[in-house]
Amino acid sequence: MLSGKTGKNIKIGSEVEIVQKQHQRTGELTDGFVDKILTKSATHPHGIKVRLETGEVGRVQKIINQ
Repeated sequence: MLSGKTGKNIKIGSEVEIVQKQHQRTGELTDGFVDKILTKSATHPHGIKVRLETGEVGRVQKIINQ
C-alpha cells in the first residue's frame, strides 16, 4: 500500500481514504476520489491534504487505487 504522506503517490482521480479535521480524534475515515491536491509540499507528516469529488477535505491516510 502506498503512503498518503507523499504527494507523488497521489493523482487526480485516485481512490483514497481521508480523515477530515473534525474526525481526527476518532480516526473516522471517508473514502472517495481525489478532485484536487491542496498540499503544495512534496510530503507532509500527517498526510497530503486533498479535496474529494464530493467536496470533502482531509488528509490522505490510505491510497486504495491509483
